[in-house]
Amino acid sequence: MEVSIPKSIAEPSELLEVFARRAYFYVGGSYDKVEEHKSYLQSGPTVMTGQMYVERLIPHNGVTQKHPLIFMHGGAQTGTNWLNTPDGRQGWASYFLKQGYAVYITDQPHRGRSAAQHPENMVSMPVGYIEKYFTATKHSKPWPSARLHTQWPGTGHRGNPAFDAFYATQVPFQRSSITAEQSMRAALTALLARTGPAILITHSQSGAYGWATIDSNPTLVKAIIAIEPSGPPFEDKVIRTGRTRSYGICNTPLTYDPPVSSPEDLQFGNRLPFPDSHGEASFPLVGGWTYVLQAEPARKLVHLENIPILVVTSESGYHSVYDFVTVEYLRQAGAKRVKHMELEKEGIRGNGHFMFMELNNLEIARRLDSWIREAMGLE
Repeated sequence: MEVSIPKSIAEPSELLEVFARRAYFYVGGSYDKVEEHKSYLQSGPTVMTGQMYVERLIPHNGVTQKHPLIFMHGGAQTGTNWLNTPDGRQGWASYFLKQGYAVYITDQPHRGRSAAQHPENMVSMPVGYIEKYFTATKHSKPWPSARLHTQWPGTGHRGNPAFDAFYATQVPFQRSSITAEQSMRAALTALLARTGPAILITHSQSGAYGWATIDSNPTLVKAIIAIEPSGPPFEDKVIRTGRTRSYGICNTPLTYDPPVSSPEDLQFGNRLPFPDSHGEASFPLVGGWTYVLQAEPARKLVHLENIPILVVTSESGYHSVYDFVTVEYLRQAGAKRVKHMELEKEGIRGNGHFMFMELNNLEIARRLDSWIREAMGLE
């Protein structure tokens, strides 16, 4: 079926956007070999891999905020997530530029404009998967609170102009979560060396990359906003099940005290039950309704101890059934400045996993900006 995206969506009005000075550059990367037959004209198997595209936006009237924002997208996405919304409204990049922040938007290594040189290691998200779990959850109802999803623009199904515009942005992504995390940690370390101290804003899959980046650069990350970060600790829930994130909130080693030499050093302890707020107790969930924390005495994540952390959870997205466990894990591991912003408790209703694209996206951005200003005032 041929898809035609209306001009009004494909070309958002300039009046919606904020004027900014723009530049782009790449950080990280190394030279690697590919199979000879994949090399252009068999001219040699060496290419660059692991590099990361970065788009820098500077407010037209100058930077007024002390620390820049680094935006990281989630699985199958690119940095376009933070620009216009799929139905042509203003995105978070423009909002934060208007507040005087320098903005850095990234495409993860092996993704989008950060070229993937090993396509055999890439996977894609089918259209039905996106509809069922992200944009039309109020129809599919794969978990109880999904029925509350009202903020996605349009029907959330293929054939709707906003959905088609969104799905057109989906790209293949790295199959290995360990490779992806290692590449992103290295690239973000290189980016921070260039930007200086910054505030991280992560979404979904990149939540783990944020924790890993803090661990590698504790003096350069001033705060982190984790929008429905990958979780819960140690295992997948809801959409799929099974052990993962062997270092708790990451797939790669973190600095614990006492030190962890292998994942086996992290002992499982209490299992948290889910508070039955939306009728979950009678709803069959993949993986069950209990969650793993560390055994006591818990090892401490020493580099997260004093970092301001905001975990943001929508009312209806699948993270609504487990983000509270990630927050509890961080607190158990010694993070002293963690806040959990559950949007419905802030009076912001009906959002899903892609809240920054939804109808009330700027209302959420205002709440995040207020938190940043408060957190930075405590320095």
